[in-house]
Amino acid sequence: MEAVRRYLAHLDHKKRITLRGAAYEYYECTEYDNGCILLVPRVVSVPEGISPETLADIDRSMQNYSKGIVSEPADITRYKDHIH
Repeated sequence: MEAVRRYLAHLDHKKRITLRGAAYEYYECTEYDNGCILLVPRVVSVPEGISPETLADIDRSMQNYSKGIVSEPADITRYKDHIH
């Protein structure tokens, strides 16, 4: 593998490193015990859709709801200070 670019980077006061001219917004970071760090570019994308398993779970839940098979209502009063 040939090096494309080499430069000195340093940690800022929050222990972060800035990648100059980074081509991607997200990277998977792997740290090795010898001090090497491998950054692999990642592209975050919107999922294609809801999986068939999730859709089946939703269908079962709605069937149970229609039959009245439901749990007790959740008590959210303890979170009243967090609701705006």
